[in-house]
Amino acid sequence: MDALNRPRCDTVPAWAQLQAHFDRSGAALDLRKAFAADPQRFATFSQDAPHVFADLSKNRIDATTQALLFDLARQTGVEVLRDAMFAGERINTTEDRAVMHFLLRKSAPAQGESVPLAIKNDLQEVHQTLDAMLAYAEQVRADAAITDVVNIGIGGSDLGPLMATLALDAFATPTKRMHFVSNVDGHELAALLPKLQVGSTLFLVASKTFTTQETMTNARSAKAWFEAQGGTDIARHFAALTTNVAAANAFGIATTFGFWDWVGGRYSMWSAIGLPIAIAIGADNFRQFLVGAEAMDEHFRTAPLEQNLPMRLGLLDLWYRNFHHFTSRSIAPYHSALRRLPAYLQQLDMESNGKQVDMQGQKLPFGTSCVLWGEAGTNGQHAYFQMLHQGTDVVPVEFIAVKKARHSLPGHHHTLLANVVAQAQALMVGKVDTGGHRHFPGNRPSTFLLLEDLTPASFGALIALQEHRVFVSGALWGINSFDQWGVELGKVLAKDIEPRLESGDVAGLDGSTAGLLRRLR
Repeated sequence: MDALNRPRCDTVPAWAQLQAHFDRSGAALDLRKAFAADPQRFATFSQDAPHVFADLSKNRIDATTQALLFDLARQTGVEVLRDAMFAGERINTTEDRAVMHFLLRKSAPAQGESVPLAIKNDLQEVHQTLDAMLAYAEQVRADAAITDVVNIGIGGSDLGPLMATLALDAFATPTKRMHFVSNVDGHELAALLPKLQVGSTLFLVASKTFTTQETMTNARSAKAWFEAQGGTDIARHFAALTTNVAAANAFGIATTFGFWDWVGGRYSMWSAIGLPIAIAIGADNFRQFLVGAEAMDEHFRTAPLEQNLPMRLGLLDLWYRNFHHFTSRSIAPYHSALRRLPAYLQQLDMESNGKQVDMQGQKLPFGTSCVLWGEAGTNGQHAYFQMLHQGTDVVPVEFIAVKKARHSLPGHHHTLLANVVAQAQALMVGKVDTGGHRHFPGNRPSTFLLLEDLTPASFGALIALQEHRVFVSGALWGINSFDQWGVELGKVLAKDIEPRLESGDVAGLDGSTAGLLRRLR
């Protein structure tokens, strides 16, 4: 089967068989009855993967559902596309690029180990850049004069490093304060600058092209503040994560670390974009972060379908989106360090798979990416869990828990773990109340991901798992998960609107846009 000319999911026999199964019994599956009928259900629908244990047993699937979903994956050639990605083929067809974020965490080849020719040179460049970036990170960590590091980026140049730095705070050096500025709204940068000292601050400007409007607006303002406060050594206090070395040099930046066009922004924190992570946690821990991700890469690449966790999650996402027609998924990490994970996963999934046409540009007759949203537990319980338990929409929940605490406060972690287990249980079992107001319908599905400990390696594996499940659902839908043209139109129009705010010219605009411009002037 040709990786780039695979059949789309709705054109293969397994799709019709899944629909017939859904109509016959899948839609009516009651999880409480399923557990009562099968004492082995937990064992059947749970598994270990590198650093992650997954309990899928509280999802609305049975043996027939799972078997048909595996048939769907085989008939659509998901494994073929996966193998093409790992071989370095140009599976991002609209941009004619390879998709090789996995290469960013691939170990250097051992003596005598063969590496596919298509990725051999790139892998060598990856390790050269990684070594240089980590050496610089250690240099910054050893520089007692630098107390504050400010990462200026947006999208993948902000969400990933910010989320990871928070997640791995237990491994961070106490001698550096990490700050992240992304919004072009000047209130964000203006609130931070008074807290900084010129001589002790390092600014990292993260933009592949060094032209991203929000990033460069913030970078220029940071530079202007630096110079106004008497700063003169821009080369020491600014570094760039970019491929546009000439533009960075013109800005006054001498230290740059590049990356490659086969790295999408939302997949880039493993690259030089991860420099703030490396400064926070150190080179050795950053390498462990890569090791954990590589272990999940190998699991995804080699494990058979039936024991392949990214495959099972991606197939489950399709089952819910296209057959149950669930339109959202709630992410509930029960660990405060993972509080930015829902926002990160929003971009990862919705920017990758929020598409309406297939690889050939044909309009799809089914839904693709659902809406991802969430909050750290137990905060979410006191906010939106009311709707999850008793609302009119069914929203699958993905609980993420960590067995080991990295604090010594007595009682807290047991209470936290009791809550996450109880919420998953309550969603499923429900509660009968004939009066209605205290009735919990139950049979509401959830997935439970468990880490033994939140370490650089386990965190790396968790994020790689999420990357690959997005790949799987996109491959099933027959879409290109690795472009993001949808972010462009508004940015282009903003370039037209901005000078109109100055001039007042509304010629050629629709009535609403013209009216808003008049109000804003």
